[in-house]
Amino acid sequence: MVPYTGLSRVNPTPEVAEAVFVAEARDLAGIPPAGPPEIAIAGRSNVGKSTLLNRLSARKALARTSKTPGRTRGLVMFRLRLAGGAPLEWLSLVDLPGYGYAKVSRGERESWQPLIEGYTRTRGTLALFVILIDARRGIEDEERQLYEWLGTENVPAQIVFTKIDKLSASERGLLAARAKTLFRVGRGRGPIMLSGETGEGVPLLWTAIFEATAPSASAGPEAGSEGA
Repeated sequence: MVPYTGLSRVNPTPEVAEAVFVAEARDLAGIPPAGPPEIAIAGRSNVGKSTLLNRLSARKALARTSKTPGRTRGLVMFRLRLAGGAPLEWLSLVDLPGYGYAKVSRGERESWQPLIEGYTRTRGTLALFVILIDARRGIEDEERQLYEWLGTENVPAQIVFTKIDKLSASERGLLAARAKTLFRVGRGRGPIMLSGETGEGVPLLWTAIFEATAPSASAGPEAGSEGA
């Protein structure tokens, strides 16, 4: 991992000059050609994925938020143009289908696995895979298994606990202690405690993103256009 030395250490959050929807892919053939570095974001249904995407993009409704779990039915890609001294100009955010108790058919849920695995294994511009975990629910087997699988595929992974504003100080401490025992130290930055609603922890996630994308910081919007 390349140490991040860009924006102010006090506030490493970049200015987002542009944020647009690019595509939604229901299969590997539908994924658009590779471009700038990509940050994949995955988590159980209702983990706060859309809220975080909107926070990262500095937009209120780039990603739809809903009280109905499982709204994301494919791989959804957004592209950001960063300004204000950010270490790269272009960045893609990739919203992956929520797993767990999503209210979709079993067949549809099963179709997501080859899509996510195929994308993760073949996408050369994938710089970081962010695993969101609802801090109130705690760590479940699915999160551990996903983290370990990414390790076997040599894909950089970042654990992020969401909705941290709902926990007391003591509950946060217990969660952090358990996370250290379940997620190996040495694979990048340690787990990040974050709230998409309040913005707490978001600067730390930006720091992790910039560290992960540092080798690709010069990539433009059409770099790697030879495909996935």
